[in-house]
Amino acid sequence: MSFVFVSGNLALDLAGTLKWRRSEPQELLETPADLARWAVEAGLLTEEPALGAADLTRVRALREAVYRLALHGMRKLAWPEEDLRLVNEETGGAPARMSLTPAGVVRTGGAEAVAAEVARSAVGLLGGVERSRVRECGRAACTRIFVDRSRAGNRQWCGMEECGNRVKAAAYRARKSKASPPGTP
Repeated sequence: MSFVFVSGNLALDLAGTLKWRRSEPQELLETPADLARWAVEAGLLTEEPALGAADLTRVRALREAVYRLALHGMRKLAWPEEDLRLVNEETGGAPARMSLTPAGVVRTGGAEAVAAEVARSAVGLLGGVERSRVRECGRAACTRIFVDRSRAGNRQWCGMEECGNRVKAAAYRARKSKASPPGTP
């Protein structure tokens, strides 16, 4: 399984690791190793850290807080206090350690670094000028949230590959079936 980074924001990409929340939730961070791999694929770390069950629980809790804050922000609802507290608390964690090597920059750290970077990303987005551009995917089954950076501000889907093309294909099939008289192929 590979992770998808289409949200335009690190915190929203983490929120997207629990897919299909309204129908059949699919957890992409099933193990601490999944979280370690996500941290590397997201560009937070260059080496997979050794993480445990408590680390996974911590980052999943942060993920859910970010998701709820983003939803409440989109709907112009008051942010849940517990979610605000958790995200704000995690911003104080130590960032990833950066080292310069002959091969380039190496970023190392553990769950604290991952949580801190994600929380800072959430605060920067939800408290910044782009907060009004946070959207939920227009595909009915998808619950991924993204930042709409399109010029017109009319992006509808989290990504074309997973959602946009499917919605367009379904609409095409629906139009085609209405246009064809019964009994025609």
